[in-house]
Amino acid sequence: MKKRILAAVLAGVMVFSMAGCSGSSSESSDSSESDAAASEDTAAEEETAEETEIQVFIAASLNTVMTEIAEKYNEEHPEVKITFNADSSGTLLTQIQEGYECDIFFSAAQKQMDDLEADGLMVEGTRANVVNNQVVVVTLKDSGTAVTGLENLGDAESIALAGGSVPVGRYTRQALINLGVLPETDDPASITTQEVSDALGGVEISEQDNVSKVLTAVVEGSCEVGTTYYSDTYGYEDDLDILQTVSYDLTGDVIYPIARVVNEEADDAQNAAADDFLAYVLSDEAKAIFDSYYFDTNVE
Repeated sequence: MKKRILAAVLAGVMVFSMAGCSGSSSESSDSSESDAAASEDTAAEEETAEETEIQVFIAASLNTVMTEIAEKYNEEHPEVKITFNADSSGTLLTQIQEGYECDIFFSAAQKQMDDLEADGLMVEGTRANVVNNQVVVVTLKDSGTAVTGLENLGDAESIALAGGSVPVGRYTRQALINLGVLPETDDPASITTQEVSDALGGVEISEQDNVSKVLTAVVEGSCEVGTTYYSDTYGYEDDLDILQTVSYDLTGDVIYPIARVVNEEADDAQNAAADDFLAYVLSDEAKAIFDSYYFDTNVE
């Protein structure tokens, strides 16, 4: 009798133990299935974010700030490779007109954007004004120049000046027209560098094909003074003296517009990425970055 009772107890213990093991196995299985599902969801998300590349044409004066903006954007969108082409707005427009692949054009002046739109190369409804800038007259720190601004620019031994097709060169010519140094004209860009030199008393002028090269000519000391943008002096505070910040009354507003460019070669992923990056450039987060690089984001 005792043996029967003992056998029954042992059998009960075995059943209980097996039930316990069965429950543990079920929980472990459920956990494994949950982990697998999560992994599949993550993989699906990674597959959804299709890798692509966009071509962004930017005015040379935007190179530094846009590099940081792209880095911030890529923190959330590592699948998008952003390739910049930085040069004068006039050169960039010509390249787009000649068929260079481009998704976004960020110009330093309205004229080039107007021409892009007139040529039917702009995606309708995407144009927006992003920042304002200001022309400055600069010299190497402690250069001893007699120049104090545009009014006596001719007192320099040498000047770095962008060509008329470059926005900063056009703005400089417009300011000199408004000061009475250069003759009135409907197209300031048409005034040659030689004509500017003659109007300034024959001073030596080194013509540059974008604003960054003007800055370099002054920083390296090859030219005594030059006209560039206030934003371009970022990072050169110890090297340069700003002789004059030219008023908008003389240059007009220095507005930088941006727009999507018609790109027949782009697929859906590329177009979506270009739209998204354009939206980011117009975001409050990007505005804070522009402000830190001496751009004025208070524009309409």
